[in-house]
Amino acid sequence: MKLILEPNDGVTPLIKAIDHAKKSIEIAIFRFDRSDIQRALERAVARGVSVHALIANTNRGEEKNLRTLEMDFLPAGIEVSRTADDLLRYHYKFMIVDRRALYLLTFNYTYLDIGTSRSFGVLTKSPDLVREAARLFEADVRRQPYTPELRSFIVSPVNARQELSRFIEEAEQQLLIYDPEISDPAMIRLLRERAQAGVQIQIIGQMKKGSPKLGANGLMRMRFHTRTIIRDRQAAFIGSQSLREAELDRRRELGLITQHHAVVRSLLKVFENDWATLKPRTEEGEDKAVPVNRAVERVAKAVVRELPLEPLVERALKQALKEIPGVKLARGKFEHRLEDALREAVEDSVSHSVRETVESEAQT
Repeated sequence: MKLILEPNDGVTPLIKAIDHAKKSIEIAIFRFDRSDIQRALERAVARGVSVHALIANTNRGEEKNLRTLEMDFLPAGIEVSRTADDLLRYHYKFMIVDRRALYLLTFNYTYLDIGTSRSFGVLTKSPDLVREAARLFEADVRRQPYTPELRSFIVSPVNARQELSRFIEEAEQQLLIYDPEISDPAMIRLLRERAQAGVQIQIIGQMKKGSPKLGANGLMRMRFHTRTIIRDRQAAFIGSQSLREAELDRRRELGLITQHHAVVRSLLKVFENDWATLKPRTEEGEDKAVPVNRAVERVAKAVVRELPLEPLVERALKQALKEIPGVKLARGKFEHRLEDALREAVEDSVSHSVRETVESEAQT
């Protein structure tokens, strides 16, 4: 097993793996804008390799890009399947080469994630893990139920809550966590119990507002796009699942738990280096944002105040309900799903707009 580190070497091993594939490549895609990876996949097809792409049905904001990608892949001879729409998202990212190597990634195949964001991936040639990933790929291509056969292979919404709960409960000394947003009440309760039992907890990321403080925590100066937990300096979870209800129970996410010494040691080294450069926080737990972040926050608040969100949402709901006559909704569940969808759509749109603005300013 080998750790893939971002920003450092993420795209190189992926392209090398694609260029050395002999029989088959199966790749699951949530976001994709890397022309170099696309060219490598096309080269693979040209030399007779079977390439099958499983593309997310939606990614909340860039569906048009996903459909364009499908149209680009098909003429090149790449077989394309689309995920079902039964879950909120199909957010996993992985690639299987020749049914012999699995690349499980926490980063997307994008320029933003590869080279500019802290993230990880794992290369494993374990026959059991490769076989399990192939079973998952085939099940989702065929839109059939999937049941994991390995406890270390973490799939949402199938076994993620159970196995990650167990992983946290078994901590005796330390939990080092990368997580953009920890908000699931049950997981927060487990972390609080571990902290009360004397387990040292350090979190790079954010806790839900109003959650009890769990050890030291802070925000990285670098953007990060990984969910990773290192337990007792001996085992690690690497995957796409945040400790959030949606990502544990209502989305397709993928991760694995490993005790591979070299991988855990490398993760520890990176975490400790990142921890040493965290942004300071105030006593209230808020990070001291740099001026550009304060400016963005002010603009965002002003825009939200001016936008007629309530009538917009009301009109959208009426239109949606017209298209589904006789529909009956469980109010609480529906409100939760709607809130999550709106939050994610706004986050994606704002992130995209800010990124475009920053890039535009840098060029002027």
